Amino acid sequence: MTGFLLRRAIGAAVTLLAISVIISVIIYVVFYAAPGNVAQISCGPRCSPAQVQQVADQLRLDDPLYLRYWHFLQGIFVGTDFSTGTALQHCDAPCLGFSYQTDQQVTRLILTKLPATASLALGAMVLWLILGVGTGVLSAWRRGRPTERILTGITLAGTATPVFVIGLLLMIVVCGQLQWLPFPQYVPFSDDPEQWAWNLLLPWLSLALIEAAKYARLTRASMLETLAEDHVRTFRAYGVGERSIIGRHALRGAVAPVIALNANDFGSMFGGAVLSETLFGIPGLGRELVHAVNVVDLPVVVGMVLVTGFFVVLANAVADVLYAVADRRVVLS
Repeated sequence: MTGFLLRRAIGAAVTLLAISVIISVIIYVVFYAAPGNVAQISCGPRCSPAQVQQVADQLRLDDPLYLRYWHFLQGIFVGTDFSTGTALQHCDAPCLGFSYQTDQQVTRLILTKLPATASLALGAMVLWLILGVGTGVLSAWRRGRPTERILTGITLAGTATPVFVIGLLLMIVVCGQLQWLPFPQYVPFSDDPEQWAWNLLLPWLSLALIEAAKYARLTRASMLETLAEDHVRTFRAYGVGERSIIGRHALRGAVAPVIALNANDFGSMFGGAVLSETLFGIPGLGRELVHAVNVVDLPVVVGMVLVTGFFVVLANAVADVLYAVADRRVVLS
């Protein structure tokens, strides 16, 4: 197991580096090689011709595309310098560019928004795994009974309901009518851990209730497939209890698809939780990405998309290692 995990970890690190480079190539070419005045777009509509020329020189738009991309990679791995018009500002690696519209380094801007998104993603992930996997296991265990039909109807309704509808209903009922909680207002964990959790409870629930429906359906299908395999029938023939079969054997064999789906969902949360962050006023990456698109802040858009891709790749690399922990058959393959 140790040797397998080490090989997978090394392979995942190499894959992460390779795919990150590929993603950066695609993003850079799409945004910085597109038709139009890239310097004017990056600088903003209020920039003077002199400022636009300064941005063009900073982005090296007169150089061939491969040299411009090489300079972009240099900023990511070793850092670079940016001229703000009045001073020269050094951007440490990993440097994802400089926002001329906000006069901020993109990396620094992302780091200030990252804790809020990470808080939302981690809490919601824990809840949707508990609710989704638990509901899926119970539905498979009670197959053909009224319990399964009720749970199937609930999961179908959850899949069809948009996240902002669930969020609005929770705020109206929990915060407005019942007044169990105040209306959410993001509080950093470092300021007050208790208020941090209470103010994120509704955003966690709104995301978890939607996502849990997918995990319940996937877990149920995987459990039913695993329970029909030969080794499960052998356990039953030897008199092993149904609870032991489900908890110790069937669930471990059915968890691989759940790990794969969770890796994609969790990675996509870093940049994709736009509706939740906007609805609950969470100053995260998704909300910042929408703002950058609205004001055409090109360096911020490129940096955000690249960071989101990085987290998706990283989450899938971790999931690749978790397969072996959940199912020992992967080690032998």
